[in-house]
Amino acid sequence: MKIADKKALRRESIIDVSLHLFATQGFHKTTIPDIAKKLKMSVGNLYNYFSSKDILAKEIIKYTSEVLGDEIREVNQLEISTKEKIKKIVELYFRMAKERPEMIEYFLRVYLSHREVFSDGCEGMVCVSSFITEIMIFFDDGVASGELRNQDFFSAFGLFMGYLGGMVFLKGENVLPKDIESYIDDISFNIYNALKA
Repeated sequence: MKIADKKALRRESIIDVSLHLFATQGFHKTTIPDIAKKLKMSVGNLYNYFSSKDILAKEIIKYTSEVLGDEIREVNQLEISTKEKIKKIVELYFRMAKERPEMIEYFLRVYLSHREVFSDGCEGMVCVSSFITEIMIFFDDGVASGELRNQDFFSAFGLFMGYLGGMVFLKGENVLPKDIESYIDDISFNIYNALKA
């Protein structure tokens, strides 16, 4: 294996471990030494990859945005109705909340809660642009097909993601009486009815 490949794998493992620790322990409670210890590497070596905790936090939100963006891109490329795409997006979001809860938790509990960390270099939605771009494409395609009402992107985005984020938050708080996947049909139906033309 080439040195560049080894470095890329090590960088990815730092992101994965940090993502998990930040999402479960909290951003401010997790230290660089905590991350290094979990990875069985020295603090100095970790700083060779990421020069600060804030820089690492920004890389993690970019990484989660790219993963979600890639998943939604696959949905966008399907030759199905917008109504069916909504259900697929709800399914993938809830699947991700179940299989990789740290990604959704990081977004909800770190990115949205610690905006000061992301103010320099992640202004607006720069660090989540991969995800936002695919959601914009989804809405544009839905409007072009005549299935979705033409409306302000942020009001449509807020409705869609607020609903999904709210349900995942309730799941994380162990408030939902049923498994989150049992809500897919109702939520997809409600989102579609709120956005349809």
